[in-house]
Amino acid sequence: MLAETDKQPIRILLIDDHEIFLAGLRSLLNAEPGMTVIASARNRCEALLAASTQPDIILMDLRLANESTVVFFPELISVCGRGRILVLTGISDIDQYLQAVSNGAMGVVNRQETSDTLIKAIRKVHEGEMWLNRSVMASAVSKIQSRQPKPDPTSIKIASLTVRELDVISILGEGRRNREIGERLFISEKTVRHYLTSIFNKLEVEDRLELMIFSYQHGLAEVPSRQRA
Repeated sequence: MLAETDKQPIRILLIDDHEIFLAGLRSLLNAEPGMTVIASARNRCEALLAASTQPDIILMDLRLANESTVVFFPELISVCGRGRILVLTGISDIDQYLQAVSNGAMGVVNRQETSDTLIKAIRKVHEGEMWLNRSVMASAVSKIQSRQPKPDPTSIKIASLTVRELDVISILGEGRRNREIGERLFISEKTVRHYLTSIFNKLEVEDRLELMIFSYQHGLAEVPSRQRA
């Protein structure tokens, strides 16, 4: 096993359109043991060219001048192969964070975080882990859940029915009495009544007639023909 000093340094590509900020990042990361900045870029064309140097980590902002970088994340990943994108941004927009991750970024660090946090994020992403702080993760989960359609109450009620209760409803829908339902399912009339009580409670219907109407409306039973077998 290689000693810590024998490991290959993490090769980092910096992408940002602020030269002073780039210089500061370059100085910070080059001073960190086990890390080296191999290239930097200030726009999309330079970024794609620099990505061919095969960096391990692409550290970049969400915007370059007036251009969103998220749209060309897939291109960067395609060019650099194994490289992983870590976003370093001053933007606090959960939607943009989610878009960045869905387009291939492995994490997001806000510029208000400490340099130690950034270093830790780089190492974790290099190891293949996602990096999103707790507040971002909580906001992202909340955002995703809010976009998901709420299940309608009727679907929830129907989903609560057991297979045997569905069988009872189907046969009841034919206009059969409890005795006939019991004979078909090889259960007693008393057991049929227990099932019906449970079904009434789950579907919030008052009686057999309401249950039959509900079952026809929602495809739980077929409307019987005029002549019964």
